[in-house]
Amino acid sequence: MKAFDPNYKLLDEMYQDNYYPVFLVDKVRDELQKVIDLLESGETDTEVIQKTLDKAVCGINDLQDEFYENDSEIETVARDCIGDTVAYILEWFGIPIDMEEAIRERDW
Repeated sequence: MKAFDPNYKLLDEMYQDNYYPVFLVDKVRDELQKVIDLLESGETDTEVIQKTLDKAVCGINDLQDEFYENDSEIETVARDCIGDTVAYILEWFGIPIDMEEAIRERDW
């Protein structure tokens, strides 16, 4: 079992931008952490991983209203940051799922 890169800062660009409330970026991070936890457990079945990714992305989708309520939104910078983070996670663990497929459930 492989641990996730301790030097990689999840969603760093969103954390550095005051447009995104930290507590909401934390919620996005928590959704992605579920994927990391699964991969750290040694899971390699791409179907199982994709289902977990789908759930995480749907969890992020569910945060959109909360972003709006806090004068923010999941827009271009956030979309790119989340996508790049997912791509990094998959690459780190050697999972052969395309990033676009990995976040296929997004509505942001």
